[in-house]
Amino acid sequence: MTYFFSSPLPIRSMQAIFLLLCVFVILLSCSCEEPEMEAEKDTKEPVKIVYVDWASEVASSNVIKAVIQEKLDRECELLSVTLHAMWQSLAAGDQDGMVAAWLPLHEEYLNTYGEDVENLGPNLEGTRIGLVVPEYVKIDSIEELKDHKKKFHGKIVGIDPQAGIMQKTAQAMDEYQLNEFELISGSGPTMTAILEEAIQKERWIVVTGWTPHWMFGRWDLKYLDDPRRVYGEKEYIGTFVRKGLAEDMPEVYTFLKNFKWSPEDMEQVMLYAQEEDTDPYQAALRWMENNESLVNSWLD
Repeated sequence: MTYFFSSPLPIRSMQAIFLLLCVFVILLSCSCEEPEMEAEKDTKEPVKIVYVDWASEVASSNVIKAVIQEKLDRECELLSVTLHAMWQSLAAGDQDGMVAAWLPLHEEYLNTYGEDVENLGPNLEGTRIGLVVPEYVKIDSIEELKDHKKKFHGKIVGIDPQAGIMQKTAQAMDEYQLNEFELISGSGPTMTAILEEAIQKERWIVVTGWTPHWMFGRWDLKYLDDPRRVYGEKEYIGTFVRKGLAEDMPEVYTFLKNFKWSPEDMEQVMLYAQEEDTDPYQAALRWMENNESLVNSWLD
């Protein structure tokens, strides 16, 4: 009896099949790794920066966001809150950092929350606060306000009622016997809108002001002399972060610790943001492009 058996595959054919299987396995492993890597990137926690809605802090916070996103390749979220909520949320660990602490103006908040946050020091020096009027207003001192109540409509236009400058202004009203004046609270944008309208009509107006601020680049303004030094001398803006940021986000911590610039830098960002069809983030990106060496020094 004769039996017929199938002949085995040629050796070359088996080698070819083996090579194809290897290629298939490699391609399969690559396709699996890419989503895993992408997923790992997506789960990276965004950096949370908290600030108050003042033109100066809108500018600085957007520069921080721009550097984190463009240079550190990490998402950054900005949250605008009241002054008290800014300190409180940072101390609670709900936010990662802020670059908006005006000191010693915010000393009350520092005394309350200082033990629960980390102080990284000044990021901008040479700030100033006080009462500001247009140049065409024919007085030069806070002492003269009480003699011109009617021209000012008995009002001092302020900002966030929790802001330190508002507390100082209330103190100045007592010191300079301006009890017949009313301190109007609101926000930074509201204050500048009222100021702009008054300037267009050359109406007398007095507002709470601070340096740096874009309004000094837009209009001819002046501080009223403060002979009793209620508003103090020049101040600085400080950077604070939550406890544990150095361990959780070391590259972000290093950047925030190194972040230092000048009043002129901040005012330039604010002026860019005032241009038509330009938002604060676009203004920050434009400033970054023109100051690359300074930005890179923050990342060392």
